[in-house]
Amino acid sequence: MDWFPLLLSVQVSLLATALTMLVGLPTAWWLSRRSSRLRQLVGAAVMTPLVLPPTVLGYYLLLLISRHGPVGRVFDAAGVELAFTWRAAVLAAALGSFPLLVRAAQAGFESVDRQLQDAARTLGRYEWSVFSGITLPLAWRSVAAGTGLAFCRAFGDFGITLMVAGNIPGRTQTLPIAIYDHVQANAMREANTLAVVAVVVALAGLLVASRFARLRY
Repeated sequence: MDWFPLLLSVQVSLLATALTMLVGLPTAWWLSRRSSRLRQLVGAAVMTPLVLPPTVLGYYLLLLISRHGPVGRVFDAAGVELAFTWRAAVLAAALGSFPLLVRAAQAGFESVDRQLQDAARTLGRYEWSVFSGITLPLAWRSVAAGTGLAFCRAFGDFGITLMVAGNIPGRTQTLPIAIYDHVQANAMREANTLAVVAVVVALAGLLVASRFARLRY
């Protein structure tokens, strides 16, 4: 049994979750502020990866990161290839998991008493200080729950990853893609083993996320 797909999936999921947090937490905090038409539009855009077909997301992501795409050209000039590498798998997993983290974190930020934040501003605290010293510590359980969900979603991504990273054994073949390959080759024993591992990892992540969600109350 080749365990490379499992190790790659864990690596991709961890990096994708970190990337999602880096971009998602500021986005969630901004969306949690007072409502406006722009925030409503951005909020709807953030949720689109949950409703669009993975092939559509993968197609547009591939247009961005290919050598002829706007993002891909920048990285290619720096000597870094994105499309059909493990880096593309990270971007694909992050794109799919981004809405889950943002929605959970946004709900947590919105639950923080605004009077506490306003009082801190009155005392001369800057926005970053208010966020890091008050908002985030009080909403950390929701953020942790969203992080767990994002990791699980990243770990199980199939469609977007296949579109932008391909199915290259030993290079870009993640666990879900490896399971698909084994089923196509009628290697059901190997497919079942990898599927059981995927279920165990997903259940563990969901249990952790649900525990943090319960602690919020």
